[in-house]
Amino acid sequence: MPTNTYSTANDRRNTILELMEKQKLVSDLVHKQNTPRQDLIELLVHKENLVRLEQLLNQTQISEIITILEMLTPEDQIFIWKHLKNDVKEAVLLEAPLPVLELLDKAEHKLEKYHVKAFHLIEGRLREITINSRQELTEIKPIWIDMVAPSFEDRLWVSDIYGIELPDPDKLNDLEASAKFYLEENGEIHLHSDFLLDKEDVSNNVPVAFILYQQILFSIRKVELPIFRLQRLRALSEANYVFDAKDMLLDLYAAAIEYSADALEDVYRRLEISGNSVLRKQVSDEEAAEILADIAYEEDLNGKIRRNVLDTRRAISFLMRGKLLNKLQYEDAQQILRDIESIDGHTAFLFEKINFLMDATVGFININQNKVVKRLTRISVVFLPLNVLAGIGGMSEFSMMTEGVPWIVSYSLFTLGLAIIGWLTFVIIQFLENHEARQLVKK
Repeated sequence: MPTNTYSTANDRRNTILELMEKQKLVSDLVHKQNTPRQDLIELLVHKENLVRLEQLLNQTQISEIITILEMLTPEDQIFIWKHLKNDVKEAVLLEAPLPVLELLDKAEHKLEKYHVKAFHLIEGRLREITINSRQELTEIKPIWIDMVAPSFEDRLWVSDIYGIELPDPDKLNDLEASAKFYLEENGEIHLHSDFLLDKEDVSNNVPVAFILYQQILFSIRKVELPIFRLQRLRALSEANYVFDAKDMLLDLYAAAIEYSADALEDVYRRLEISGNSVLRKQVSDEEAAEILADIAYEEDLNGKIRRNVLDTRRAISFLMRGKLLNKLQYEDAQQILRDIESIDGHTAFLFEKINFLMDATVGFININQNKVVKRLTRISVVFLPLNVLAGIGGMSEFSMMTEGVPWIVSYSLFTLGLAIIGWLTFVIIQFLENHEARQLVKK
């Protein structure tokens, strides 16, 4: 019996993979043909394949779907994910490994239509509640309401429901440092913190506003952040990961420190590459310019990480001083502060390393410039006696001295003499430089 079950599951998996490959092949063939009914043919073929594929997927066990997802490329994973039913998606998210979860969450983010997300706890797990209208939000009891670039209308109806004033995400940078963390008379806890967004081409700090009120965490920001996506996935896949809104807030700050530590590791790696380039025997001016640009980028990123860590420390200290945390949360906050202390040491070391690499690179540029000046100086020294002799050769006394000698002979001999003197001058300069170099080696 187990053998037949495995065979059936294996056959179903192979059929799903074959259907996907067949759809890709048919799609490529149809696109290569210029027929008047190309769109209709493509639609019919795709529709037939998709119907069979969806039927198989929704008849497949969750463990088999996860196995299939792990076998596929990211593009195919997203394709499969789009054709699963919502209840199947929810079951997959509870068991899928973290790399698959991160990818699928990015795909979901691309497809989302609403700027307001609400989350509540069910059996110790964080679950997202689909919010399509104001009425749906009034009927639930979330612990976290997350808003990404909400419109004025979105902020207005959320504010009306919960009786709070939500800030404009476009104006979060306008706040003074003293207005970032405060407690309202009605019990609202306001925190405005910067979170690092590290991309391949550019990195910056994104301001995020938090409001804790009536056991609900409100978060507002202008762009989506990987830290928030990762925390949603962790709370979804791990039971009892969070228990209330304050736990969610502390975990977001802890994730921000982890993200900053990962970014620091990338800075270490890239600086090591730049260091290997700097410590070579010869570095051209063009290579030095590229190295300086890379080091300047790492210095800027390191500064943003340090600012982000400092901002997180202020937020955690505010929560601890205000006695707003229970005993377990207080211990978690202390651990976050210890992690921040370790990151501070790394950022200070990186600043020193960056300054050293910059000085070394600038030193190579100066050496290259000194070599050019040295060549010019050598040329000027060689031609200095020649200029004196050429001046003498142009005087009338030289004509008197060579009177009776044909001018072709006299000036030819004079030119030959100039060449010999110039060569002797060059040889003497080379001898003196080599002698000086040998003396330095002996020392």
